Amino acid sequence: MTSPPRRPRPLPLPPPPPLLFLDVDGPLLPFGATSAELPDGYPTYGTRPDANPLLARLDPALGPRLLALPCELVWATTWMADANAWVAPRIGLPELPVVSWPDPSEEVRAHHPGPALLHRVDPRFGLTPPDFTALAAWLRGQVTAHRAVNLCRTDSAEGRPRSAGSQ
Repeated sequence: MTSPPRRPRPLPLPPPPPLLFLDVDGPLLPFGATSAELPDGYPTYGTRPDANPLLARLDPALGPRLLALPCELVWATTWMADANAWVAPRIGLPELPVVSWPDPSEEVRAHHPGPALLHRVDPRFGLTPPDFTALAAWLRGQVTAHRAVNLCRTDSAEGRPRSAGSQ
C-alpha cells in the first residue's frame, strides 16, 4: 500500500504591515503657534468656500509622504468619518478605516503586546520632516511583530499625548 502524496506546506504569510493611527488636529492641522513662532501665520493651501477655513492649513504634500511610509494608515481622530470626507481628499489620501481611539498610551499598554511607537507631534507645527524621518526609521526596524504607531498631538505644556476625546 502506498501512502498518499505529500502536499507541500503552504508558505507562511508575511506579517501584516504596521498600523499608523493618524490624528487630524495637530499632526495634519497645526494650531496654537504664537506670532513670534510663525510671524507670517500658518501657510495656507486653498479651500472651498463651503469648508471649514482651518482646512486651508492642510498641506497636500503630507498625503503622498504618509502613503510612502511602509504601514497601513488608520484614522484615530475626533473627526471620525469626517476625516475621510473633509481631510483625505485634500491631501491625496484614499478613504481610510476609522477607529475610536481613547487615550493612546493607555490603549497601547492595555491592548497592544507588540512594539509600538507613540510619536508625539508638536501641534503648533504639525508633521515636519524630522517626524517623517523618525517614523520611517522606526517602521524600517519593525519587520516581524504586530506593530502600531500613533500620531497624536500633545498637551504642549506637559508633552503628554492628549486623549482622543479632548479638544
